[in-house]
Amino acid sequence: MPDATGLELIAQDLRAASGGEEGVVLETEFFRGRAALHIDPARVSWVLEQLRERGYAFLASVHGVDYYPHEPRLGVIYELLDMERVDRIAVKLRVASSAPELESVTRKWPTADHQEREIYDMFGVVFSGHPDLRRILMPEDYEGHPQRRDFPVGGEPVMFTYNERDALGSGS
Repeated sequence: MPDATGLELIAQDLRAASGGEEGVVLETEFFRGRAALHIDPARVSWVLEQLRERGYAFLASVHGVDYYPHEPRLGVIYELLDMERVDRIAVKLRVASSAPELESVTRKWPTADHQEREIYDMFGVVFSGHPDLRRILMPEDYEGHPQRRDFPVGGEPVMFTYNERDALGSGS
């Protein structure tokens, strides 16, 4: 991991490489030995490519997060690895639940393919430009996104032979 100073230097380099554009790196986070950059969602491809040029060439994972009840509510976290230095950095961003859309990074990072599909399926974040964005875990006709914190807990009734009459509502 870059230490706190190294993380600030990376953020400073990214800001300089963007031509001083406001908001590319919104903040840095160094917590329990883990380094993270919070970025503008519109610049995700550019930031990941800049980090690749700095040695973080392996996209280890992509995660979805729900920060309910706060807005922007939905988050995506990219974990990048520098295999030579055995160094890790996270790139975090958040999108509003009213328009949960983000640019897909699968063209440059093929390993993101199924992970973006899972985030779409479980959290409802739409990855524009994804080559095959469809549900991966839930049926295509399933309504809702089960990993959102406001998703109803309790599930659907399952019909077994011993409770078939109750499940069908006959009650007899």
